[in-house]
Amino acid sequence: LAQAPFWLRPFRHNLARSRLHLAVSAAMATVFPSNQGIVLGGGLAGVSAANTLLENGARVVLLDKSSFCGGNSTKATSGINGAETKAQKANGIEDTIELFTSDTLKGGAKKPEVVKVLCGNSGIDVDWLVEKFSLDLSLVARLGGHSAPRTHRGAERFPGMTITYALIQMVEKIAERTDKARIVTKARAHKLLTNSAGACVGVVYEKGGLDFQEHG
Repeated sequence: LAQAPFWLRPFRHNLARSRLHLAVSAAMATVFPSNQGIVLGGGLAGVSAANTLLENGARVVLLDKSSFCGGNSTKATSGINGAETKAQKANGIEDTIELFTSDTLKGGAKKPEVVKVLCGNSGIDVDWLVEKFSLDLSLVARLGGHSAPRTHRGAERFPGMTITYALIQMVEKIAERTDKARIVTKARAHKLLTNSAGACVGVVYEKGGLDFQEHG
């Protein structure tokens, strides 16, 4: 069960949290004890997790309490941060994961172990967006708090919207063509289901005044 968190306004925080979901989801998908993964929230973190699970052969149901997916990430205007990306190398930009990690810790991050995962995966995750979803993230800028240009975007005015919708559309296409994915909107999850050992095995959500269950 992967839950997409509430997004902070700066997009660099958005991507950082989605990268954490990608790392966790990829590992989970390869050893998942069920035939279905449940993702709560259809923002950037949620659809990133859903696509990663699908890539690793899992079935996915994505629940979002809103009438459509996207979340606050669609409003982001800056770009996505990543170190040691192919776009940086193409632009002759020297950057390292270690430098990105240092900048993030200086910025006030409280959990070094999480920062290590987020920054360590940042480059390959930006490249994943470009290669998997045919996104243009070739423009790289240096924003406040960064020691090198590492904020990626294309020519679009709202890169958050462009990126998030590309990932949503991929899940939608798979849902339309196969039984590997489902998207349920206007679904408010309110209870986790657990087994006798205390492990989470599903969720209860409300839709249209009725409760439904998903197991996974």
